Amino acid sequence: MRLGVIDVGSNTIHLLAVDAHRGARPIPASSHKIALRLSEHTTADGSIDDEASDKLATFVAQCVDVAEDEGIEDVMAFATSAIREAPNGEDVLARVRKETGVELQVLSGADEARLTFLAARRWFGWSAGRLLCLDIGGGSLELSTGIDEEPDAAISLPLGAGRVSRRLPGDPPTAEDVRTIRREVRSDIARIVRDINRFGPPDRVVGSSKTFRSLSRILGAAPSAEGPFTPRRLVRAELTELIPRIAEMTVQERAELSGVSVARAPQLIAGALVAEAAMHLLDVEELDICPWALREGVILRHLDWLES
Repeated sequence: MRLGVIDVGSNTIHLLAVDAHRGARPIPASSHKIALRLSEHTTADGSIDDEASDKLATFVAQCVDVAEDEGIEDVMAFATSAIREAPNGEDVLARVRKETGVELQVLSGADEARLTFLAARRWFGWSAGRLLCLDIGGGSLELSTGIDEEPDAAISLPLGAGRVSRRLPGDPPTAEDVRTIRREVRSDIARIVRDINRFGPPDRVVGSSKTFRSLSRILGAAPSAEGPFTPRRLVRAELTELIPRIAEMTVQERAELSGVSVARAPQLIAGALVAEAAMHLLDVEELDICPWALREGVILRHLDWLES
């Protein structure tokens, strides 16, 4: 069957169509997305502004039309931290529902971590043993660990690349600002290290999301054109050496690096600081890049429910 997932994230809104059934790998059929950056379109109290609300409703309506054109039988729609944390989030959801008929499900941070973990488990399989999964989105950092498909711990922190980057003014930011953010990020992650480590050391550590993929690509990982089954890794020592270099670059210079898009370039320093801090505090020397993340986890869980 052909399924569609509308993912309203902090950076982008994405409709992914896949051909899937339980027990088989979901095969992407088409992709339709815009870079809206909801978390940057906020009023003084953190509410999503009218312009972003207009664009969100319009794009979701377009997704409905695309889904019909693509022969999608079932559409799942979810939103993450940008909607979850906005004081007027419920009003935005109600508007989307009224104008498009689409019911956006707001995932909690723990739900994001659990579904991303499920995707990583299905990708790497049982032979991976205990997994530690790290995912950096636009608004939050998700951490999860476990030996089954349901993690033993699933934690979300407000350390997304987009959110943290807003605390780094300047192009490039000053060295003092970078040090300050580095210190604050490490302090936040340090508070939950025991909650992860108490379940024992992982047999395999994986990183999902565009941030980890971009960082690994800068450091020499294979491009996406070589396919999802090509192994890709991120080594902490190399990342530590990279950070001072990219911290001195302008946004334009970062956008010219391999694997870094113009849209993601402003968030690269913040994402690298969060990734390096998480790897250091969790004693991770290197991790494998997982091609699947939250969207695939939503699809896999939906398929499980259909067959149960």
